[in-house]
Amino acid sequence: MGLPAASPISDDFDAVEAEAQRRGWCWEESLVCESFRTADQHVLCSDSASPFGNPDARTFLVFGELYPVDPHDERMANGSWLYGLMDRWQEQPGWSGRRPSTAQDCEAVLAQAAQAVSEHLGAPPERTISSSETVAAGPALTHRIWRTRTHALILGPAADNGPYGYLTHLQLSCTPLTCGPDLPPTDDEDGLESWITAHIDW
Repeated sequence: MGLPAASPISDDFDAVEAEAQRRGWCWEESLVCESFRTADQHVLCSDSASPFGNPDARTFLVFGELYPVDPHDERMANGSWLYGLMDRWQEQPGWSGRRPSTAQDCEAVLAQAAQAVSEHLGAPPERTISSSETVAAGPALTHRIWRTRTHALILGPAADNGPYGYLTHLQLSCTPLTCGPDLPPTDDEDGLESWITAHIDW
């Protein structure tokens, strides 16, 4: 959450690599996607070569993965090709796995993350809503929204647009408020869904 206000680091590869090493981070190519692995073993993706001190960068901290098996979809019901990858992830330091996992299990993880965000910001979420299947595959889970003066922080499920396509990320996104218009009113469900998608999709 502090990355936008950090000391700026240029997009030069060596400079970014040095800053990552200083933070105890490393570059990860096989976990979720090409991304940083933080010192806490979370996966941080960015649409910028340098997320450090770049207020225009969109960053996505992935701390959980959900594979919502649909028994009516042959591609998803036979998930053995993906189970091996998920087993590898849960063997990584800081990660664990649960199979089968319920929506309540996922909500418990999101609630724990929400507490950490609220404690860091000193404020509860501005908006708490249930996601729909159009935002991410699988069960409807809770999205929580905080806003700073410049950024939207959105905690909840997000679609896996690649490389696997079947996963749902549990993530905290930190994106400039310019990614979408003002937060729609609570009764504008479609508008709010579009607002969330504009900020969390990557």
